Order: sequence, then C-alpha cells, then structure tokens
Amino acid sequence: MSGSKKNQKAILDKLGIEKLNPMQEEAALAIQNSMEVVVLSPTGTGKTLAFLLPIVEELKEDIAEVQVVILAPSRELAIQIEQVTREMGTGYKVNAAYGGTSFSKDKIALKTPPAILIGTPGRIADHLRRRTFDVSQIKTLVLDEFDKSLEVGFEDEMKEIIEALPQAQKKILTSATNGVEIPTFANVINPITINYLDEGVAKLLIKRIISPEKDKLNTLVEALCHLGNQPGIIFCNFKDSIQRVSDFLSENGIAHGCFYGGLEQKERERALIKFRNGTHQIIIATDLAARGIDIPELKFIIHYHLPQRAEEFIHRNGRTARMHNEGTAFVLQWVEEDLPDFIKAPNIEKVEKAPIPKPSGWSTLFISGGRGDKISKGDVAGLFYRQGDLKKEELGAIELKHDCAFVAIPTIKAERLIKLFDNSRLKRKKIRVYEI
Repeated sequence: MSGSKKNQKAILDKLGIEKLNPMQEEAALAIQNSMEVVVLSPTGTGKTLAFLLPIVEELKEDIAEVQVVILAPSRELAIQIEQVTREMGTGYKVNAAYGGTSFSKDKIALKTPPAILIGTPGRIADHLRRRTFDVSQIKTLVLDEFDKSLEVGFEDEMKEIIEALPQAQKKILTSATNGVEIPTFANVINPITINYLDEGVAKLLIKRIISPEKDKLNTLVEALCHLGNQPGIIFCNFKDSIQRVSDFLSENGIAHGCFYGGLEQKERERALIKFRNGTHQIIIATDLAARGIDIPELKFIIHYHLPQRAEEFIHRNGRTARMHNEGTAFVLQWVEEDLPDFIKAPNIEKVEKAPIPKPSGWSTLFISGGRGDKISKGDVAGLFYRQGDLKKEELGAIELKHDCAFVAIPTIKAERLIKLFDNSRLKRKKIRVYEI
C-alpha cells in the first residue's frame, strides 16, 4: 500500500504547482512542529493546501480508522476541501459529510472509514451522536474559516464535537480575518499564529459607483455594461433581493447565476459549476459566496448592498485581487447614502455607456455517470474528442463527481452533442446527457 502514497513533490507535480508560496511554507512548517496553529491569510492564497500537505505526511498507513477531522462552516467549503484532497492523489481515502445529502449514504461511505473526514459542524455532530465511526484514532482537528464556524449559531455543535474528540490534541485553525476571539471550549491554549493578512492588499482597488436613484438597478446594469465580459460577483444582503436583481438582469439580457442559502444544494453546486467553467460570467450572491467556495480569479466584485459589518466587507473583497493579482471592489452608492466608517472608497468610477455584454458562448452539459461508475475525466474527454469530434479548444472544464459529471462545451455544439450522447454508453454505464 505504501507505493500508492505520494510525497510532497509528487503531490505538487500532480496539482501543477511549481512551489509553495511563503505563507504555505511557513504554515506547513508550523503545523509539522506545533500542536496548535492559527493560519491567517486572505481568501485565495492556498490555506487549504497549506494545512493538507503536513496533515497527509503525518497519516499512518496501518490505521484503518478516521485520523483527521476537518470542519467547515458551509457545504461548499467542505466540498472544495474534499476536491483538493482528492486532486492531491495521496492514496488515502477521503469523505465529505454535510447537510442536504442522505445520511444513509454517509453511513455506507463511513463503513470503510476514510483517513480524512471533512464536514459541516451539524452533520459531523450528528455522526458523533450516532457513533457511525470510531473516534479513537483521531489525532488532528482542523477548524477551517474558524471565525465563521465558532460563531454563536454553531457554538453548541462545535463544543459537542471538540468534547467528543479529546484525543485530537493537534488543532489547526484558519481564517481570512483577524481579531476573532477563540472560545474557551476550543481548548486552544498557546497557538503559533501565522499572519499574512496584509499580503497582496495593495493590489485591491476600492471604488464607488454613484447611483442617482435610491433603487440602484438601472445603475447596476449600466455598470455591468461598462465592465464588459469579465467574471464578477454582485453581493446582496438578502436572498429576496437576489431574485429581484436577477429578474431585472434577465429582462435586460444579462446572463448570470444565483447563489444563496435558500437554494437547494444541487442548485447551488450547479450555479458554481457554471460560473467556474465560464457559462456565466456574473453571479449574484449573498455573503455565503464571500468565503470558502471554489471559484476562479475574479476581476471585480460589486457591493450592490453595503455590507453591515467590516468582516463582511473584507471577505467579499477577498474574492478579487487574490494571489497578487489585481482586482476592483465597486461600492454601489446612492447619491444620498452615507458609507459606514469601515468603507474607505475615495475614488469614483465614471461609468461609460456600453452595449449589453454578450453571452459567453459556453454551455454546461450534465452526464449521469461519475467516479462511482469507474468513469474518469479522461473517459469523458475521450467521449467528446473521439465520438463528439470536438477539437481541443472546444472542450472546456470537466468536473467529475461521485455519480455525475459536468462538461463545458460551445453553445453552438450543444444540441448536436446531446442528441449524440443521450442514452448512449460511457464505459459500461448508460448515460443521460442534458444541458443545465
């Protein structure tokens, strides 16, 4: 079995990463040599890999039980961590458990325990109550985005989990904001803190766009036309507002997706998939999208509603100007509206008249077969190249899940490919194919 385990260089090669950044190197070293570590670094700087690499190195091949528990405050972050762990190709089993999915499926997956178990506090606490896995070998506990997972709403579950894992002496906490007090029940006594929060901030521009009307919808459309075909997020404070903004953008012919807590998990996942693969350049979201989701580098974000707290402002802005790239956060401000003290935006963006941005030209196809059917990304690519007669540049991102896959292809080819592949076979699996 040891031959299947990979060292750090092999993992980085598989991920296409030449070398770790300074934060990742320092964090990994601290985690290797300390029992309590707090990692503070902006969104998008690679904190997940920073803690996974040293964790994987410490896993014991001869232990067939869960050794590490990673807690994430949202399903999306749990899914993202699971995806990164799988892409590392370590040879160790990993599972993610979160609300909105079948508990019975979790139990079946945990019958063969993973070395690394990732999950949201509610679902992990539920498993601990029902004793669906052995906790005796869990030596490491990670609280990712701990400022969110230690908030009042999660407090009872987090306390329950930490008390149920007394042998998890190694604790790793990560966040993209500072100043959050670690509660006593976390039992973190004297952590080493790695703080890179000031790194890359200079690359972020914060500008105002002035709306002459209190209802800022017309100004928003003008701003999106001015910004053109660039990936960005529009942040709203309430899910009801998202529907109103979405309807208005649709009326004006601006393609977009929506992402907020009230959506079914499947809808949320698909909105992010279409955003990642370029089917949608714009996504309208609540603060759920401000942290812990896997999306590409953004050119801008727009605060359609002003955030209510400084932490929300920081996390929203953290979706752009990541990893030393440039980006702009636009504050959409009614001319008579006062800005809170934590928003410093002296520069005003002059919005030039421009046409409605054209659709991206990419569509996303759903395929009803995935990892559980022994289907790989290579199998999916081969299907579209050989039988679909696509050129290399015509096959976009492929996302492979346990029971399905999603593929980005040119919109003009979608109808033909659906007719060709729907009800056909991929390996031994009869598949359904349709556009989402």
